[in-house]
Amino acid sequence: MKVQNYKILLKKFNSTHNLTRFKNIDENIIDSLKILDFKDLSFAKNIVDIGSGAGFPAIFLAFILKADFYLFEPNAKKASFLRMLKIECELPHLHIFKQKIEEYQTPFKADIITSRALMNASSLIKLCQNFIDEHTLFLLYKGSGVDEELKNFKHYEIFARGFRRYCFIKP
Repeated sequence: MKVQNYKILLKKFNSTHNLTRFKNIDENIIDSLKILDFKDLSFAKNIVDIGSGAGFPAIFLAFILKADFYLFEPNAKKASFLRMLKIECELPHLHIFKQKIEEYQTPFKADIITSRALMNASSLIKLCQNFIDEHTLFLLYKGSGVDEELKNFKHYEIFARGFRRYCFIKP
């Protein structure tokens, strides 16, 4: 039901505000959730999503996981859409911030930090330093060329599905 509500709201909001150009929303929803076939994320209490955009992957993970989700989206239209989703899809454990993560003044430690093709892993980890401790795990949704990007990391795991690479990094 929540996924159907999301699709209706995205179609309506997208017709006016052009949030995303995705042709196949269902495939992107599956992509957001497919990681749960590879890894159990139920341990997480605080999940941070950087550059949340139209909500991929965070919104769909929030439909399933019992964690508090903190979505950082500096684009006003996209942040507004996420706020509407929070209300319409009844997601009280969703916290939306219309700002970049590095501007956030009250950092906390995240169990998982997600991002979907926002920037390279090294740069993203630097931006998130105030949210990381020895237990933090990065979940990055990347493309097939990620191997070169991760060559300087010692602790990582990659799960593949088509062109998608789900990367877990322990910084």
